[in-house]
Amino acid sequence: MDFLPSPATLLAFTAAGLLLALTPGPDMTLSISRALGQGRRPALFVVLGTSLGVVCHTLLVAFGISALITASPTAFFILKTGGAAYLLWLAIQAIRFGSKLSVEKVDQTKASALANISTGFWVNLLNPKVIIFFMTFLPQFVTAGDPDVTSKLIFLGVYFIVIGMPVNVIVVLAADRLANWLQANPKVLRGIDYTFAGVFSVFAAKIFFTQAR
Repeated sequence: MDFLPSPATLLAFTAAGLLLALTPGPDMTLSISRALGQGRRPALFVVLGTSLGVVCHTLLVAFGISALITASPTAFFILKTGGAAYLLWLAIQAIRFGSKLSVEKVDQTKASALANISTGFWVNLLNPKVIIFFMTFLPQFVTAGDPDVTSKLIFLGVYFIVIGMPVNVIVVLAADRLANWLQANPKVLRGIDYTFAGVFSVFAAKIFFTQAR
């Protein structure tokens, strides 16, 4: 199975993926808000929609990066280096500003399953931060000389969904208690921030030193 990354790469990706799933962001805020306002079932459809958005990002990155490597390995090197710098910047921002989770229970008219899937899909797909992150995050786990780069990127994108889906489902099922608990315990969010910053700083440093040799 040539599309499988090395065990070390897969382990690093798993750790990063779980950390990202646990870090509050637009997707988590949306799913919790929908769970509080409309119930668990509509919120789960939102989670399905955001996952479909991730699939689109994965395909765009996979085929785009493959074309970039074919056209210019140097440009791919610049992308990876810039991506590592961006991840380091995210780590610094996490320490400076921290994660925020501010959701309120708002009475809403229940939308259809398709409408909730569509909402999750477009919120994820059109989020500039998600677009930039996927463009800089996924390429860090492949090399320019890998003939199976496209299949590996697609595998990593799908695996990212597999990692995050259980976390997202648990968040929806425990939305009420989780939202109140996180807002009442800001130290937990700060702990996530520092873990995020530490992991991605180490990861960015590894990329820089590896490319410097």
